[in-house]
Amino acid sequence: MLRKTFSMLLLAGVAACGAPDHRTAEPAAPLAVTPPAERAAAPVVRRDLPDRPVPPVSATPAPGSRPAPPPIAGAVTVPADAIYVCVVDESGTRRQTVIEFVPKVHELCRRHPEMGPCQYERNACRASGGRVFAAGGQEITMATEAEYDRKVMRVRFRAN
Repeated sequence: MLRKTFSMLLLAGVAACGAPDHRTAEPAAPLAVTPPAERAAAPVVRRDLPDRPVPPVSATPAPGSRPAPPPIAGAVTVPADAIYVCVVDESGTRRQTVIEFVPKVHELCRRHPEMGPCQYERNACRASGGRVFAAGGQEITMATEAEYDRKVMRVRFRAN
């Protein structure tokens, strides 16, 4: 009887929540840029590169298929000694933000990109609607992130 009551309450709670309406969702907030006055003391500095027009892309998804993220047309500018660039294409312009770390973290992220501080900044870029590119113009996709997670997951505990 208790199990049946709990199940009914759980079902009513889930039904009351409902699914979020993605049509009214607000657009992602842009990646915050570090003000010039705070850059000397900041552990992570995000600075904008000049905006550039987005080159036209003529790729149409197949009917009934899941749309893939649009390819980044043209070169992504990655400054020398930078590890990551966050690229956001919106309203005909490309906004590129360089993500720079303090020297100790910079070296850590260069050698071990799977570490937490590096992943945090990449996820912050994606949360703002951007795509992350590493030196050489290589995109850090979610498949790459899964590979990083596989590297650092040594033990998984499961509750029975």
